[in-house]
Amino acid sequence: MINWTNFDELKSYSELQNVKKVELKEVMAGENGAERVKKYSVPMAAGFSFNYAAKAVDDDVLAALKNLAEEAQLAEKYAALYNGEVINTGEKRLVLHQLTRGQLGDTVTADGVDKRKFYVGEQNKIAAFANDVHAGKIVNEAGEKFTTVCQIGIGGSDLGPRAMYLALENWAKANDTFFMDAHFISNVDPDDATSVLNSIDVAHTIFILVSKSGTTLETLTNEAFVKDALTKAGLDASKHMIAVTSETSPLASSSDYLAAFFMDDYIGGRFSSTSTCGGAVLSLAFGPKVFADFLDGAAAEDVLAKNADPLQNPDMLDALIGVYERNFLGYGATAVLPYSQALNRFPAHLQQLDMESNGKSVNRFGEPINYVTGPVIFGEPGTNGQHSFYQLLHQGTDILPLQFVGFKKNQIGNDVVIQGSTSQSKLKANVAAQIVAFALGKDDADANKSFKGNRPSSIIIGDQVTPAALGALLAHFENKIMFQGFVWNVNSFDQEGVQLGKTLAKKVLAKDTDGALTEYAKLLEI
Repeated sequence: MINWTNFDELKSYSELQNVKKVELKEVMAGENGAERVKKYSVPMAAGFSFNYAAKAVDDDVLAALKNLAEEAQLAEKYAALYNGEVINTGEKRLVLHQLTRGQLGDTVTADGVDKRKFYVGEQNKIAAFANDVHAGKIVNEAGEKFTTVCQIGIGGSDLGPRAMYLALENWAKANDTFFMDAHFISNVDPDDATSVLNSIDVAHTIFILVSKSGTTLETLTNEAFVKDALTKAGLDASKHMIAVTSETSPLASSSDYLAAFFMDDYIGGRFSSTSTCGGAVLSLAFGPKVFADFLDGAAAEDVLAKNADPLQNPDMLDALIGVYERNFLGYGATAVLPYSQALNRFPAHLQQLDMESNGKSVNRFGEPINYVTGPVIFGEPGTNGQHSFYQLLHQGTDILPLQFVGFKKNQIGNDVVIQGSTSQSKLKANVAAQIVAFALGKDDADANKSFKGNRPSSIIIGDQVTPAALGALLAHFENKIMFQGFVWNVNSFDQEGVQLGKTLAKKVLAKDTDGALTEYAKLLEI
């Protein structure tokens, strides 16, 4: 039987309060540090490894975290999720994003449908559509091939798919599987849509409207903006647009679209990159094979996440160490630092994925909790971030845990030797140096040049950003966030915190305001 218990009511909570703290600067020095780097590593899918040697943990802390995993029933709760129990208590829904990439357990039936067959069926429909577009069987009004795809969506309909597209764009070009340039319109600010429309040839563009409900204000506003541009260009908008939506939305059977591909309420927007939300744009841009490989990488990581032993489960272990840092070491933020330009929008996606999931102050049953939950997430690719906010990370008053991601090879294969080493070698040297610099610091008689060290970090190391690797990396963070939500006993799969502002914005537009809201509307000349 599964027990949904608040974190501070578990025995392991007290155990973790009392476990001796690790002095990172001491354990990472000299040969001890070298041995830690060899010891504290666990393999992931797609050739990745999760190395946590530079985290403030030792065997005693890890033993306590293992007890927490068992007492909090993390493996059992994950099994309940992928076997189709109602895990999203706030909205009384199943949580099925893992099912878009593989069958982890029992057949899941909802709404009278085998959901795995439903997701695969939609993927097959997208693959056939993309192949027909690439082959010139689906063309524009002049009988010419489409060359560009543009996704219209916001939040999870934009951040994840955009980050995945940018991550694979150069890889696809280098591997001869780049079919269509992709663009994204998300912000309701008209400058966003105008900028994108001015940069593309609308006559040769397919637009993907992504809205599960078919009622998302920002997305429908941008759709009208795009339709107006198509009409002004003398084009029939219905010949240039497809919809990604639910079967019950007003978009599902509309004649305004060339085709409609479906998702459902069991996949939250921020978890939808492996659904039709990401599948349509990635399949059109890179071909269905690339999207399939992306799904395979995610599925392989999901399988590893089933292991009940956190020391053999990289997603669970990363989650538990994060909980320890947040609740017992008092660290309030985490920086995600990918040393790969391909992942330049990956931290932005993780901001939504993590903070929209675990930014909660009540438990799964709507009761206040007495401990902190999700951290603030931010980040930039290295080495850009080094010349931006690393000053605070190294010498600021707050210690912030760091999550590095590094790769042995770049995507394109193009490189030059300058001053005895390649650009990629310089990139890798920087990430290795940063990990040790943060952990050990440096003593100096000049306090301004002194580094205290004891700044914890982990690194996920892979061979290259490929479709499968990207899928595994995405699944790792999705699963990490899920496990942390289980520990904190919060519902990681609803997002009531985004609704209030939307409601008030509608009141402003309807001129139904009072008090401060009225005055702010006047200041903004609404």
